[in-house]
Amino acid sequence: MDMRKIIIRLSVSFALLASVVAGVASCNKWLDVVPDDGIPSIETAFNLRSSAIRYLATCYSYMTREGVPETDHGMLTGDELWDLVGRNVTHYDTKGNPRVPGVLFNIARGMQSANNVYGNDFGRMYEGIRCCDILVEHIYDVPDMTREEKDRWVAEVTFLKAYYHFNLLKKWGPIPLIHKSLPIDSDVETVRVYRDNVDDCFDYIIELLDQAYPNLYATLPSTDEYGRITQPICAALKARVAAYAASPLFNGNLDEVALVDNQGRQLFPQKSDAEKLARWTYAMNACERAIKVADSLGFRLYDTTGIVMPYNDTLKITVALRNSLTERYNETGGNPEVIWPNTQTPRGSMIMYQRLIQPILSSYTDMLGGYRFFGVPIKIAEQFYTNHGIPIANDRDWEGVNTMELVKGDDVHAFYIQPDYTTIRLNFDREPRFYAFLGFDGGKWFGQLSNYNRAFKPTDIYDVECRMGGKHAKTSSETGPVTGYFPKKLIPIQSTWTADNTFSSYTFAWPMIRLTDLYLLYAECINEAEGPDGPHSADLFKYLDAIRSRAGIPDVKTAWEQYSNNPTYYKSQAGMRDIIHKERLNELAFESQRFWDLRRWKEAPAEYQKGIYGFHVTGSAPEDYYVKTFIAEQQFGLKDYFWPIPTSYIEVNPNLVQNLGW
Repeated sequence: MDMRKIIIRLSVSFALLASVVAGVASCNKWLDVVPDDGIPSIETAFNLRSSAIRYLATCYSYMTREGVPETDHGMLTGDELWDLVGRNVTHYDTKGNPRVPGVLFNIARGMQSANNVYGNDFGRMYEGIRCCDILVEHIYDVPDMTREEKDRWVAEVTFLKAYYHFNLLKKWGPIPLIHKSLPIDSDVETVRVYRDNVDDCFDYIIELLDQAYPNLYATLPSTDEYGRITQPICAALKARVAAYAASPLFNGNLDEVALVDNQGRQLFPQKSDAEKLARWTYAMNACERAIKVADSLGFRLYDTTGIVMPYNDTLKITVALRNSLTERYNETGGNPEVIWPNTQTPRGSMIMYQRLIQPILSSYTDMLGGYRFFGVPIKIAEQFYTNHGIPIANDRDWEGVNTMELVKGDDVHAFYIQPDYTTIRLNFDREPRFYAFLGFDGGKWFGQLSNYNRAFKPTDIYDVECRMGGKHAKTSSETGPVTGYFPKKLIPIQSTWTADNTFSSYTFAWPMIRLTDLYLLYAECINEAEGPDGPHSADLFKYLDAIRSRAGIPDVKTAWEQYSNNPTYYKSQAGMRDIIHKERLNELAFESQRFWDLRRWKEAPAEYQKGIYGFHVTGSAPEDYYVKTFIAEQQFGLKDYFWPIPTSYIEVNPNLVQNLGW
């Protein structure tokens, strides 16, 4: 069959591993293109640069769409956010916008099955891989492009091919590797591929990233290309992939010994301790390299130094913490911390998402404005540190404290908690990230204002009141609050409500990787490879403490030595592991990382067994509202570490052995 005559359509299933692509996603400035006739052939797709760039955009269009719950496979699928169960799934708001984000929440509820796989992009990722292979095969035929530009495009799609494999690997474990896409007319036996073992999968992904790196641009020549792959993005993804490869879920996992294909090949090879350690050492070096690349190009933590408004220190830290995620890129530089921005997330979805989780904060009282569908379980609120930078259980000042004790707001906490408003002890004397990332009854919510260039008093900042009779209480089964805590971090300060109940959303490209992520991965890999007092220990503390300094808490050594009930905890590898893991869960809260981290660390069962709890949100008096209330039980077994392969795929290709437990 003549490949140049193939129509580019999404028509061939994964079972054939031979799909070609129709249409181009409208994603951002440079990707906002559409084929002239809607059905280009390979011949016309690569006859000129103007048509070839549309095909490049098609390769990008398979990017995952993080940042909104209907497409982000790590956001509403775990135990960090909880949806309002039982609401009418067909309900629309007064403007005709759907109020329901999708079905991925069913994974969190334990409803996943091999016959109905939620979040199933198995076939789509392979379609994207094939799309990338087609560009590599044909791009050098384009007459009006330089060799340098062609090499750059090949590097970009080689990166994308690596990322699509990694996306599959995170969810399904060992997968069939596509070194070169099969011809469209391959016979049935040829396309009945086998899964490759997990080490080969990681090695191939890293090999692709190494191939891509040299021909990528270090920086983009134009802001119109924002979202395209660069060298710092490639180095950062390699660091993440290497850290995953070294993590207990993938690195000689004894729990997966029984996963063997029908040729008798073990898909999780067993390893010696030295072989496991080698993976951590490799990951440590990859993280160090990625940070050096980022440093050389001017990436840095978003801190208070760039905030010129006349704010006090409390507000400056709040703004820096929230903007580190939501401040968008712009022509003057914008957010210096975001290494990899994902421009694929639809703007409309992000606007709706912001409306779904936010209380309405303007003076307008129509509660249909902010739906408050998503809540944060109490265990996540408890997870954040005290103001001493350590967990509640380890802070000497919290020994014997009843965290549910009713306490009134005071002047000391006036920028965090409404003075004289009754809330609970749990909400006092916490680290700045607790207040920057969480909204709660009696708490302050900085944002959604018309003028930020002024000094603020506590009374200038919105109050949140969730108890019945309060401005943000439940009004029906169709509105929140769900648990009593809101993921404030995900709402940009710049988003606003207007007097006519119109929501003006500040949209931003979702950060796939921030510099803080690299710092934390590097610290983790150093500790696993060498412990907390090895050759790289100075770097371990340097990068951990940089994150903590931005968060307004003491460095690791000071916090544990001066305030904890276990002053030497950080000196052991196990203690430092726990510290790094908790730091990562706090710093990257609500950024779609916890779901994957708990799995790769094999810590998900312990976290899930804690259950989902909130407050008694239909209570009006403080003593009625502040009752820890059971919402849902979560089960987590061995099978839940990986998605099931859809039964229909295995029926077509029996060589795809099913994951354990499904």
